[in-house]
Amino acid sequence: MRPLEDIYSLLDTPRKIVITMHQKPDGDAMGSALGLYHYLKTFGHDVVVISPTNWADFLHWMPGTNLVVDYEREKGRADLLLQHADWIFCLDFNVLSRTKRMEESLAAAPGNRILIDHHQQPETARFTWGKSDVNKSSTAEMVYDFIKESGGANRMSLDCIQCIYTGVMTDTGSFRFPATSASVHRLIADLKDRGLQHSVVHENIYDNFTENRFRFIGHVLSHLLDVYYEYNTAIITVPQQILQKFDIKTGDTEGLVNYPLGIQGIRLAVIIVDRGEERKLSFRSKGGFDVNVFARKYFNGGGHASASGGSSYEPLEKVKQQFLVAMKENAAELSSYSF
Repeated sequence: MRPLEDIYSLLDTPRKIVITMHQKPDGDAMGSALGLYHYLKTFGHDVVVISPTNWADFLHWMPGTNLVVDYEREKGRADLLLQHADWIFCLDFNVLSRTKRMEESLAAAPGNRILIDHHQQPETARFTWGKSDVNKSSTAEMVYDFIKESGGANRMSLDCIQCIYTGVMTDTGSFRFPATSASVHRLIADLKDRGLQHSVVHENIYDNFTENRFRFIGHVLSHLLDVYYEYNTAIITVPQQILQKFDIKTGDTEGLVNYPLGIQGIRLAVIIVDRGEERKLSFRSKGGFDVNVFARKYFNGGGHASASGGSSYEPLEKVKQQFLVAMKENAAELSSYSF
């Protein structure tokens, strides 16, 4: 994989460009993709954003989301766009399998794949150019750096700025996670100087949920949360029928895994959601317990040291039991944490 900086001098030549991200894109995936989209459009490139799957309703307000191609809904069109793209920017994922059913078409596309990502263990051989930096708070921060370093700061429109801010804000937990470096705060100050109205973004992301979601959260915390104080661990297990009962849509479980970390003494939190075709796991930790290593070892996943994910095709109850076994295998590290 050659350095990302090598393409800066090539940006002035119009190309057919596809930007894509991981399945079920979160605020960082969609924010970084759309931020880059708005920037590249200023050069006259023919740019299209493709999402491997649908996305959360609370992201629909973002400028350009209405133009994003949903691969599962428009597979034929998306495959043609991939086949004819000169460049394919891959944002917020670093292994092609994270694009689910789009993986085969993405791998077969003849264009150059370009990586911008901040997760661990990238498949560097699958990309022509790229940058992987686990010290960055978000992929959106890396897109901002890409824009600044390529000399395009004055090309950032308000639409671009809002998208970048969304990605940084959501992936830093509204700037409370350890990855929120001094450079992140300088980035925000720069975006503010360029016209960002940050409260508008916050309202669209965090004040835009249905009543059903709030009742769902109440039910989950009252009935589906188990706390294991001897292991400083909490687990939420959500059956598919509960999702159906509360009419839960994509994105409605976003952030729910963070709630148990607010319990005094809890070091590791996990939520296991039965999505029907598979069970999805999200891990969060504090105090140095590495959930990236944990997810890779036990649940075919990965991510960051304090925020990671995994998946399983086993039944929900079996996955829960597997987690409990894994928790006990890590008892020494989990139980030794001093608050």
